[in-house]
Amino acid sequence: MKSSYCLFVWYFAVLVCCVLASCSEIPPVIPESNETTPSDDLTNQQRQVLIEEFTGVRCVNCPAGSAFIQDLLSLHGERLVAVSIHAGEFSHPYNDSQYNFQTPQGDQILNYVGQPFGYPSAVINRKLFNGEAILQLGKGSWAGYIEQEKAHPPVVKIGITPSWQANARTLTANITVLVEETVSDEDIRLTVLLTEDGIVDVQLTPKGKDPDYVHRHVFRTTLTPALGESLGNVLVVGSELNRSYTYQLPNGWNEANCYLVAFVHRAGASKEVLQAHEVALIE
Repeated sequence: MKSSYCLFVWYFAVLVCCVLASCSEIPPVIPESNETTPSDDLTNQQRQVLIEEFTGVRCVNCPAGSAFIQDLLSLHGERLVAVSIHAGEFSHPYNDSQYNFQTPQGDQILNYVGQPFGYPSAVINRKLFNGEAILQLGKGSWAGYIEQEKAHPPVVKIGITPSWQANARTLTANITVLVEETVSDEDIRLTVLLTEDGIVDVQLTPKGKDPDYVHRHVFRTTLTPALGESLGNVLVVGSELNRSYTYQLPNGWNEANCYLVAFVHRAGASKEVLQAHEVALIE
C-alpha cells in the first residue's frame, strides 16, 4: 500500500511539472506609480500660501527674517510662495548700492496692508488672524499661521503659462483661474507680479554692511495694477477665467532668476488671499 501511494505521488508531481511547463509565461505585476502630481496640474493643485515679507537694505534685523523664510520654504516647498518687498523707512538704497529695490507698486502694497510695528515683518495671505490687531506679523507667528492656512482646501486654483521672447526681452504670462467653490464679495481681484531671486548687493546686517549679501525673492513689479485687477464680485463654481499680460524686462534683470507669482484675493472689508501660485519665467 505504501509503495502504491508513493508511486501515485510521483506520477502526480510529474503531471504538475508538465502542465506548468506548457503554460504561457505570466508577466510580472507592475505597481502603480507613486510620483507626486506636478505643480502645473490644476486638477490636483493644493492650497498654496502667500507670505509677503516687508524689508529694506538698511534694516539690520531683516536678514534674520529672510533666513527664516528660507527655512519655511525648505519645509513647505511649492505650497509656500514668498515675495520680499522693499518698502518703508529702511528701504532706501545706500550710496554704494548697485540696485534700488524700491518700487511705486511696493509702496502701494505696503500702504494697502498697513505699516508694521517692527521688523522683521510679513503678511500671510493678507489675512487678519484672530487675536491680531493688524495684518503685519512678527517672525514668531509666521510658522503657525502658514500651517493654519495650508489646512484649508483651495476655493480657486491658478495656472500660469509663461512665454519668453529673448530678443525683445518680452514675457507673456497666461493666467488660468479655475473656480472650485462659489465665492462672492464686494470685490475679488487677481494680482500678477514678478520677482527676481539671488541678487547680490549691499545689506545691513548685525555685523555691519555686507556688500555680498544675497537678496531672495525680490519684488520687481506687478503686471496687473499694484492692488490687482478686478474679477467681479462673484466667482461661480466650475467657471474658468483666463487673462494674459505682457511685460518687457529692463536690462540688468536676470530672466533666468525671475519668477511669476499670481494670486486671487478679496479686496473689500477683507483682503484675504484665496490662492497663490508661482512658476519660473524660464524653466
